Amino acid sequence: MSPAKPLAHLFSQEGPMLALAPMQDVTDLPFWRLVTRYGGADLYYTEYFRVTATSGLDKTILSSITKNPTGRPVIAQMIGNDIPSLVRTAKELGHHPIAAIDLNLGCPAPVVYRKCAGGGLLRDLPRIDGIFGALRDAIPGKFTVKTRLGFADEKTIEALLPLFIKHSIDLVTVHGRTVLQMYSGGIRHDLIRLAAESLSCPVLGNGNVSTPADAETLLRETSARGLMIGRGAVRNPWLFSQIREHFEGKPISLPSGREVLAYIHDLYETVCDPTIPEPKGVQKIKKYANFIGEGISPEFLHAVRRVSSKEDFFALCREHLDHGQQMNLDPKIIWNSEKQEKDGCEAGYLG
Repeated sequence: MSPAKPLAHLFSQEGPMLALAPMQDVTDLPFWRLVTRYGGADLYYTEYFRVTATSGLDKTILSSITKNPTGRPVIAQMIGNDIPSLVRTAKELGHHPIAAIDLNLGCPAPVVYRKCAGGGLLRDLPRIDGIFGALRDAIPGKFTVKTRLGFADEKTIEALLPLFIKHSIDLVTVHGRTVLQMYSGGIRHDLIRLAAESLSCPVLGNGNVSTPADAETLLRETSARGLMIGRGAVRNPWLFSQIREHFEGKPISLPSGREVLAYIHDLYETVCDPTIPEPKGVQKIKKYANFIGEGISPEFLHAVRRVSSKEDFFALCREHLDHGQQMNLDPKIIWNSEKQEKDGCEAGYLG
């Protein structure tokens, strides 16, 4: 077994540190393998290991660590609230080639937070304090945390910061929304900045980065050491390379429609097991297409949710992407354009 790859060189590298966010059932080992071919991140987080009194290490998620195809450091993420179980799992993970162990304090899925796990823990800071203390004692290497600003109150982050300091957390990722906001509403750059300026460890900013311009804005306004990107990287696997090009002062390479179409073909072949029935493969690719469609058009996004066969799926993709025009895959442009057209029609400007 190869030794865990260190984080130290990422903390000191020039340019922003770029991490691929953990997205359950999306950013798995096959997707890691694919996104690496398009430039890839500097740092990869596993999907979360669910931790309970009876849990073991999920073999599929563990394969992202043991078969890591990226050549980059991997952080193993846990989710749960039972201290003995979290300690046990952290010790088990420590036998594998990881750069750190991460605690998820940000998952906004109701099925998770109702069990006082993920983002649900943000309602119980004393319990977080106890978990931090136990894990800090149990983890000899790097211990990191991914959090949201709070459960319902954005200012919860202000009470979290002393806990990060008290327990010597090595890296903190801050998603600039609350749990109840899910993925809507603006990102509080000022509160990510508060974390970056208050903590001696590196802070990654997370939320709504879809273009190199978004990356520059978030980093400038937050003083974060780097970025964690999830949906934006699924939508646009060139994004990590584009951000690097931007910060190196190089022209940004934009894919053509046909290159996006080729990516979707690659994605299907990579993440859809050929041994499973076609309907299951189509349902799997539609998880990714929901993100990709946000950067193509509202019409594509609405239509892709209704397709049921592989043939219809790729016919729809060809209809929208079989062209040579460059695409920046920015959902803000697509949806703002749709809103302006709708507002214009309602006001009689386009009638």
